[in-house]
Amino acid sequence: MIFLRYESFREYLRYYPVTSVILALNLLVFLADLVLEGTPLLDAGFFRLHPVYDRYGLLEPWRYATSVFLHANWEHLLFNMFSILVFAPPLERLLGHVRYAAFYLLAGILGNVYSAAVHIGGIHSAVGASGAVYGVFGAYLYLALFRKRVMDEASRKTVYTILLFGLLYSLISPRIDIWAHVGGCLAGFLMLGILVRSRGR
Repeated sequence: MIFLRYESFREYLRYYPVTSVILALNLLVFLADLVLEGTPLLDAGFFRLHPVYDRYGLLEPWRYATSVFLHANWEHLLFNMFSILVFAPPLERLLGHVRYAAFYLLAGILGNVYSAAVHIGGIHSAVGASGAVYGVFGAYLYLALFRKRVMDEASRKTVYTILLFGLLYSLISPRIDIWAHVGGCLAGFLMLGILVRSRGR
């Protein structure tokens, strides 16, 4: 089972430095907004569309990336941080630190791009690492379907279960941006497929 974590705190930091930085950054940004008056970081970084003034989210394009490191509340933060803590390390080990960092950020951005494409012409706002998290799950889905020898059966079943549960929960919860989840998952699936095929050649 590749998702069981046996590392000590120091080992985790040493083996998975990018994942550790992502976890720390998300937590520090959230805590900073709790300490500062209002929520200046959230206000400056959340992703948004406006049907008249900013239909494509390009007036402030940095929001496609900054929103990936912002969260609306403790529940939102802790759910995503738990997912990253448990599920991201094997992917960082597989891809390497630099490639994994680019993969994670790009999955989050492309999740927002997909959501923006669905919501063009309407008012839309979103925050959270979920698009990037689902990018990680999308990568594992590719491995589970096309590179089965890389994952044991229990790990493959875990991936299928998480994606099914996540889809159902996204459908019944009005607060969740399901399209960012779908976009992130597709991005992770396709990016890992491209990496695997390019390395195979």
